[in-house]
Amino acid sequence: MRRYELIDHTADLMVKAHGGTLEECFANAGYALFDQTVDLSTVAPAEAFEVEASGEFPEDRLYSFLSELLFLEDCEGVVLCELEVRFDGDRVLCAGRGEPLDRGRHRTRSEVKAVTYHMMSVDPAEPSVTVIFDV
Repeated sequence: MRRYELIDHTADLMVKAHGGTLEECFANAGYALFDQTVDLSTVAPAEAFEVEASGEFPEDRLYSFLSELLFLEDCEGVVLCELEVRFDGDRVLCAGRGEPLDRGRHRTRSEVKAVTYHMMSVDPAEPSVTVIFDV
């Protein structure tokens, strides 16, 4: 099973992440976020990073989680190539591995400017999550 797929969308980047559980879907959505900005095959799992987010509803948790990952990339200059997610009530806890972005060594792709709520969905039955990134 592929971690995620790109879905045709007019202006932005729409991603549908798959997994055996919703936790795995969240992790794969995070992987997709980083994979669209950097070729993750060039990123080593050299350092451990912890990310935590919360939200009242599943879509809120997904939005908050992905926004925290984007903050990690934009403000801390870190990209993650491995993510393991678990839920604790309304909290999303992520243990990630990656390294600081090195534009001389890492092949960059496009810039994700924001995570959006537009057309966001969390489907526990499939399971899958769908999100649009503003690029």
